[in-house]
Amino acid sequence: MFSGERSDELSFAEVTVSIPPDASRKVGEVQWPASLPGDPHRDFTTVSADYLDKTRFAASVAAAVKQSGRNKVLVFVHGFNNRFDDAVYRFAQIVHDSKAPVVPVLFTWPSRGELRLRAYTYDRESANFSRDALDNVLSSLDSQPAVSEVYLLAHSMGNWIALEALRTRAIRGPAVASRRSKLKNAMLVAPDVDVDVFRSQLNRIGGARPPISLFVSRDDGALSLSKTLWGGCRPAGRY
Repeated sequence: MFSGERSDELSFAEVTVSIPPDASRKVGEVQWPASLPGDPHRDFTTVSADYLDKTRFAASVAAAVKQSGRNKVLVFVHGFNNRFDDAVYRFAQIVHDSKAPVVPVLFTWPSRGELRLRAYTYDRESANFSRDALDNVLSSLDSQPAVSEVYLLAHSMGNWIALEALRTRAIRGPAVASRRSKLKNAMLVAPDVDVDVFRSQLNRIGGARPPISLFVSRDDGALSLSKTLWGGCRPAGRY
């Protein structure tokens, strides 16, 4: 539905994913179909996929809250080297296997989906390009009466987008942001963010930030590449 090319417009879509029975799969893994459309008894398959506008997106979230009886939303921001389809199926797997009682909202950004030097630098700039869009999505969820709480989960380079969006919200007005925000927790997994920059961002966000959970990884391939490319910088996700 979406490529790695950038767009000036924020786009919306609704995707329904079928996950095979637990007896036919290994928990924690995505069972990719060998050929399309795949066998729903063995593979992750796409049941439906539709483009939405912003109004229909809000209506879709409200309908999901009503249908599921869950009024908490989990927003996932993927990392470097992830195509749109990668992110959709991985997030479906995360929500399914964790049994999280949430309405899932995936925030994807224009990653090349390639493990190459030029792709990494393109993805880094795409992350910068996408920070206002994430702020837009979080503000949209804040304004929805059906949503009571929002949780933010970011991985790898997606943490840069998440932290920049939080910084933007704090600069816009700390008192207003704290009072109106429904964001209750930010879970930062293996952040591909220099530790000094990470510390500076948190200081600038200040008291307007939600509680933050930091998950580190010493064997993350993307972080190893990042450290090499940025002249030995210290990614916060390796601490």
